[in-house]
Amino acid sequence: MAAEESTEQTPEERRALFRVVRGTPDDRELAALAAVVAAAASAGGPPAPPRTPDLWSHPAAQLRAPLHAGAGAWRASGLPR
Repeated sequence: MAAEESTEQTPEERRALFRVVRGTPDDRELAALAAVVAAAASAGGPPAPPRTPDLWSHPAAQLRAPLHAGAGAWRASGLPR
């Protein structure tokens, strides 16, 4: 029987950001790959969309609207402005 390869990973392999699956890169190639991966990770994602203001917690919502006398004023007082 042939010796079976161990699929168990070492702690260093589990901590690695990437691993070489094929080929034998030299130190310069690995350094270039690490620089590209680090630059891509630090670039971040797309900018966050601008936040729309929450009108429920707006301080003006706590103030009472002025009452205007006139025809239909009572009915209009319940309508949004």
